[in-house]
Amino acid sequence: MFIDEVIIDLYAGDGGNGCMAFHREKFIEFGGPDGGNGGKGADIVFKVDEGLNTLIDLRMQKHIKAPKGENGMGKGMHGKSREDVVVKVPLGTVITDMDTGLIIADLNTKDSEAVVARGGRGGRGNIALATRSLPCPSYSENGEPGEYKKVKIELKLLADVGLVGMPSVGKSTFISKISASKPKIAAYHFTTLKPNLGVVRTKDHHSFVVADLPGLIEGASKGEGLGDRFLKHIERTRVIAHIIDMSGFEGRDPYEDYEIINKELKEFNPKLLAKPQIVIANKMDMPSAEENLKKFKEKVKEPIYPISAIQGEGIEPILIKLADMLDSIKKEPLYEEEKFESHVLYKFKKEQPFTITKDKNVWVIRGDEVEKLLRMTRFQTDESAIRFANKLRKMGIDDKLREMGAKDGDYVRILDLEFEYKE
Repeated sequence: MFIDEVIIDLYAGDGGNGCMAFHREKFIEFGGPDGGNGGKGADIVFKVDEGLNTLIDLRMQKHIKAPKGENGMGKGMHGKSREDVVVKVPLGTVITDMDTGLIIADLNTKDSEAVVARGGRGGRGNIALATRSLPCPSYSENGEPGEYKKVKIELKLLADVGLVGMPSVGKSTFISKISASKPKIAAYHFTTLKPNLGVVRTKDHHSFVVADLPGLIEGASKGEGLGDRFLKHIERTRVIAHIIDMSGFEGRDPYEDYEIINKELKEFNPKLLAKPQIVIANKMDMPSAEENLKKFKEKVKEPIYPISAIQGEGIEPILIKLADMLDSIKKEPLYEEEKFESHVLYKFKKEQPFTITKDKNVWVIRGDEVEKLLRMTRFQTDESAIRFANKLRKMGIDDKLREMGAKDGDYVRILDLEFEYKE
């Protein structure tokens, strides 16, 4: 089964918790802190596997959860970091963050890989938290939460030439003649239900990859027929080969077919019409094909190559022309840099890293930094609670609450933790 799009929730591994322990040994009166750090949580890595050509392995997976880092232990022993979770995907896979709409990775070369969700670092044990002013802390940290991402995983086939056209114009017959591809061929519409790839080798030793797409109809870019699912597979192609049934055997006008397909390409992605295009006039062995071709040439400026795919006539000049065109066309990246998450510029702005609202009689504090601080704080002792309060004060939360009218005894909530505000 050909699956080219899935949506999955990714949960990278949390970091392991740091350990609070003290060195205890006979004849050593003040052993000091002895708790090790937690291990790092596992990253989720997507890697190309050239043996795959569909996303079917991910179809039934609603989420992927990576293991948590091992907790730190006494005697200064650090927890074990977890190995990455590797997800294998076909060449040409694009991974998009559903929340931001930005592209995390475009895996378009063999052996390429990308860290899509990063595991959290391990929490520090009380050995690592010791300072000159506090040489024996009686607290440790929880591990950092791993990243959560909801991602869309799309397969966009890598091909040099894309074959487009109405149903039953002979695309599958054409690709079967020029390559070793064996698509289903029959005398009814939508015989092709998934894209087919074929490698073409010309007599002058050029080679390139051709993609045969399921037939397009009017409204394909809006979901009619099968077009909206498969139009994306020609976005990477450098040349579009538009196959026309020049016989008009089914009562359609060849020029109208040509106009409809180009309109659908434009509505799906205007950049598709900017790609070099050739027109292949197929079924020239049929009655009325010659007359239709004369009328067609009067209206179309693109190069037109008459052939009979079923008889194998007129095909070789097309392959030579396509090879020459591809030699002169550079491979361009599919997406502009601004579309990638890694190229977003984060400017330093003096912005408040938290928000405070009042819900009935409770002050509610929200913000990634504050929530992360809470999750990594282990409220084991009074010392750890005081450390948490001091960090909130340094972030300016106390001043902001006072400015907004908070009074002693008011309740403050961060996530599930509620506590009293005191000046």
